Amino acid sequence: MKLIFQVLLPAFLLSLLLSCESGPASAPDNGTDVSELGPNAALIRNPVDAGVDNIDTVNVAKLSFAEANKFTFGSVKEGEVVNHDFTFTNTGKVPLLITKARSTCGCTVPAYPEQPVAPGEGGVISVAFDTKNKYGQQTKAVTITANTYPASTVVYIDGTVIKEK
Repeated sequence: MKLIFQVLLPAFLLSLLLSCESGPASAPDNGTDVSELGPNAALIRNPVDAGVDNIDTVNVAKLSFAEANKFTFGSVKEGEVVNHDFTFTNTGKVPLLITKARSTCGCTVPAYPEQPVAPGEGGVISVAFDTKNKYGQQTKAVTITANTYPASTVVYIDGTVIKEK
């Protein structure tokens, strides 16, 4: 039995290596029109393409915040939850579709509109920062991914958490 594994296993692995193509895989062209995939599928686009000299930065959605992209909450006691709404307007030429908003820590939770925001219309990105077990100077970032250029926008919540004694 041991001899079978010593002979057949290397031969099997060698046949796998030789049978694989070395080029990159490509998606099959199944003739599906993007508009058939739903209203949001046609909105999702990345204006940046590696190797393209003419990057389209004009015909994209744009996030413009009513105030700075940083909210300073001052000083709060440990255990409080700091909430802030970042109000924005889509100042771009196409509908804005936010696909993800994430923070680097589970203590900071963002909420964002999941439906497209038309040009000229606005929305709110709500951020809740739970200060439990946090103390000292705190800066929490929330990265927003959307069909904008660049594709990521960052907002911050900043302040000091006073440790309970």
